[in-house]
Amino acid sequence: MQSYQDKTELIEEIKTRYFLYDQEFKDIKEDEKDLLKSGVDKTPSQNISYQIGWTRLLLQWEADEKKGLEVKTPTPEYKWNNLKGLYESFYQQYGSYSLDQQRGILQKQVDEIILWIESLEHKTLFVPEQRKWATTPAKWPVWKWIHINTVAPFKNFRSQLRKWKKETGTE
Repeated sequence: MQSYQDKTELIEEIKTRYFLYDQEFKDIKEDEKDLLKSGVDKTPSQNISYQIGWTRLLLQWEADEKKGLEVKTPTPEYKWNNLKGLYESFYQQYGSYSLDQQRGILQKQVDEIILWIESLEHKTLFVPEQRKWATTPAKWPVWKWIHINTVAPFKNFRSQLRKWKKETGTE
């Protein structure tokens, strides 16, 4: 897995990967946002709904811990062994929005994540066990949680969108 020297490097990678991911939606027609294509496991709307859901959770975990609340990851309703149910909840929650609205929601959340990263001390971001919600047996530091919920899926899901567009003849 990719790693980062400091928060500036992490922020720049998020900005770059998010921009490239977001650009893939520019030429997807609204009336095609819910089309499922063979060889691609998500529609464009599901693809971005997934991203909205995970970035929202990331921000929520941090906000709840700051309020002194006990954080249950991924959510109180879903356990790590029922991620399919969680994904379905993302699709239901955000799928009724237009692609432009979904893009706007995700942009706002990415901006919030960047502001949050900027506010963190190096130790909080890069040393394990600095946040209860991020403390797991794997002992991941906060940056890794951010990476797997932003940079990594922006890369992977961009590829899925490109494959979807090939299947529909829009690329």
